[in-house]
Amino acid sequence: MFYHSKELHFKARVSKPDPRFATLMLEQFGGGNGELSASMQYFVQAFVCHNPYPDKYDMLMDIAAEELGHLEIVGATIQMLMAGVNGNMKDAVEKNDVFGEKFSKDDFIHSAFSINPQFGTISAGGPMLVNSTGAPWQATYINANGDLTVDLRSNLASESRAKIVYEYLMQFTDDTYVLETLNYLMTREVAHYQQFEAALESIRPNFPPGILQSDPRYSNLYSNHSAGKDGHGPWCEGRSTQFGEEWQYVQNPREQVLETDGLTELKIKGSDRTLASVRAADRKLAKERSGEVRKAVSEKEQQWCEYNAASSRSKAKRQPVEQD
Repeated sequence: MFYHSKELHFKARVSKPDPRFATLMLEQFGGGNGELSASMQYFVQAFVCHNPYPDKYDMLMDIAAEELGHLEIVGATIQMLMAGVNGNMKDAVEKNDVFGEKFSKDDFIHSAFSINPQFGTISAGGPMLVNSTGAPWQATYINANGDLTVDLRSNLASESRAKIVYEYLMQFTDDTYVLETLNYLMTREVAHYQQFEAALESIRPNFPPGILQSDPRYSNLYSNHSAGKDGHGPWCEGRSTQFGEEWQYVQNPREQVLETDGLTELKIKGSDRTLASVRAADRKLAKERSGEVRKAVSEKEQQWCEYNAASSRSKAKRQPVEQD
């Protein structure tokens, strides 16, 4: 059940119309890193959490709902930046300048419609589910893989991308009110990042993503596929960040492939893990995770939620009546 409150979550304002920036703002309305994408991603991810991980279900649904509120803020800002356009476009008899003395029609078309002509020809300046160049929003923007350790990492990346888009947008306007709104929206991306990070940390083990723990013969190899001067760093020297394995720097990958029959005869180096220990860990975690899900999901009659008193009355009505 969703409930819409007419008050925006943040006091969105603009100082003056700015069709140029309104076009750019469409990126966060219907773009791949925008608010609709975030809301739909978290909304879809939540369903598989409902029974086995109800706390994560609540978190994902809460943030998805907040993102819809952010979409409303972005849409409202776009509409204010295009102030007067829709009304003037409705005047089909008098071909007036859209903004009268503020903008000539040529200036307006160049500012708002040259990159995205549908903004004017289809919606008359109303927000559309397209990005700043007019490409329509699509479901392929959504990442939902049915595994929390994967989905939460996707969400960290989504929040990072959304934040940087707001940072870039802030460079293209000097409207103090609009900057306040962008700053708020950007900051909420940081908040959500930390919430998803905390949720991921509450799952143990959470590395590597998924269930299978990876083959220790190949998990700590760094292959030098670049000609010229070698570039070294913690990604190929010392110990790996999660398994604590010693990185094995392979100077000549082709030579290694030939010597090990395509890596099939490669020996484990730099790791305390063995193939047997990995298989045992895989079986243990698979049993644990599948057990959590099976335990939480009934194979018989199911009901998504309870309705308290109403549910009790409904159950009472279904009870058979004893006859004397």
